[in-house]
Amino acid sequence: MDASKDEKKLLKYTYLLCIVCFLNLAILKNPFDKGAMIMALATCILIGYSYYIIRKFFSHGDKYIFIFSSILSVIGIVMIYRINSTTAIKQIIWFAIGVTGFILLVVFLPNLKKFNNYKYFYLICTLILMSLGTILGKEINGAKNWISIGGAAFQPSEFGKLFLVAYLASALKDYENFIDLIEPAIIVMICLGFMVLQKDLGSALIFFGISITMLYIATSKFKYVAACFGLFILGGYISYTLFDHVKVRFLIWKNPWPYANDKSYQIVQSLFSIASGGLTGSGLGLGHPEYVPINTTDFIFSSICEELGILAGFAIILLYFLLFYRCMRAAVYVQDRFSRLVTVGYSAMMASQVLVIIGGVINMIPLTGITLPLVSYGGSSMLTTFFSLGIIQKISEEGR
Repeated sequence: MDASKDEKKLLKYTYLLCIVCFLNLAILKNPFDKGAMIMALATCILIGYSYYIIRKFFSHGDKYIFIFSSILSVIGIVMIYRINSTTAIKQIIWFAIGVTGFILLVVFLPNLKKFNNYKYFYLICTLILMSLGTILGKEINGAKNWISIGGAAFQPSEFGKLFLVAYLASALKDYENFIDLIEPAIIVMICLGFMVLQKDLGSALIFFGISITMLYIATSKFKYVAACFGLFILGGYISYTLFDHVKVRFLIWKNPWPYANDKSYQIVQSLFSIASGGLTGSGLGLGHPEYVPINTTDFIFSSICEELGILAGFAIILLYFLLFYRCMRAAVYVQDRFSRLVTVGYSAMMASQVLVIIGGVINMIPLTGITLPLVSYGGSSMLTTFFSLGIIQKISEEGR
């Protein structure tokens, strides 16, 4: 009962955050922006109804997974609305579809143990989705990882991550010796190769983070992880010597200032934006996120830090940590090895994505064009994140 009270209290703070932020944006407009309040109301109703369904029919799972993901989504929708109201409307639609998928997975997905024998189905889906960008992709923002079907553009590699985790979980659940690692190692290298060809270095880093995390959990052998890091560094060096776009990324990472008006314009504007916000920010709606390129997707973290401050940036990182903790907590309690590895894989997927994009926009690592999960605008990212969280939520039910 105490847990339920704590969850409802946190939900109330989520509603308050949503209403206050949108009210702030509405007041700044002249005349008063009624659309902002409609967005706030729609978001709160969607979150509240979804929580009610999960709590009423599936009361044993970890509800904080949904709550923390909702808080991050609220922050994203508010910031996107502040930058571009039309894009925010699209985002809330993707949020609604993602939450619906989350609930449907929790309601209809049977026990995950039944899915541990479909290794080669996951393998085929992984290879198809990873290769689509190379074969059919069109280049957007330097990466050839988008395809268009019927006028709708999406990233197949985003959905490929879901199947890659399922495949690795199926392949590693029965690990006994080094021989069992050869096939999954080849598949991971093929996936990384596709990402390099598509110039999608961000996804390559995420796949590597997923793979080594699941490898260590499955084998408990640090020597395998060390060997993977060595091979990754070797692969990075080979890519650096063969591909000009990799050289450019490392060049502007080492020293972006000489190229501030050209190659490193994005990262320099991002650093200026974060620095101008200081600790507490200029105020929601009072900054200039329009000076930051791609400000609703790759660089939304910079826009948030400018208007809400670096403290808000730290708060977002803390929320991601709490979400990661609750997901990994589900892995600890579940008994089935396949389910545990799936949970670890999806948790590592989100954690790697957060580390890569935030590290990139503050120039701690070479910049890669990926979205900040749940916060950045993007249908593919929103759907894959909520689908993976829905599966983890279902696993948390099984572990109780």
